Amino acid sequence: MKTNRGLLKMILLGIITLGIYPIVVYSQISEEINVLASPHDGKHTMHYCLIFFLFSWLTLNIATLVWWHRISGRIGQELRRRNLQYSFGASDFWLWNILGSLIVIGPFVYIHKLMKAMNFINADWNSGNK
Repeated sequence: MKTNRGLLKMILLGIITLGIYPIVVYSQISEEINVLASPHDGKHTMHYCLIFFLFSWLTLNIATLVWWHRISGRIGQELRRRNLQYSFGASDFWLWNILGSLIVIGPFVYIHKLMKAMNFINADWNSGNK
């Protein structure tokens, strides 16, 4: 599992690839959280491409908000289950990504926290802690 994700890489490669790189990364995150957490919580996160390309425009972006809320909460639960000392959850999505957009840098803080949380979970998985 990848442990080298970061905000700067996301921004630069997102610009270079005209927005394709973030879609790929979020798709990988949705697959990884299913591999890591599903055996323990019995849940399944829908693939990001389905949300992005199909359901977002059908539901006027409400499905996207629900998806981000759920995956953020699920990542936070996995951090707690693994006893990793990093604070992340659905509240970070609403506070940083949605409300934080009013101060412009909020979504960048959220993406940084998301990447860092997944790096911690993946590093724990890679070390053999399943």
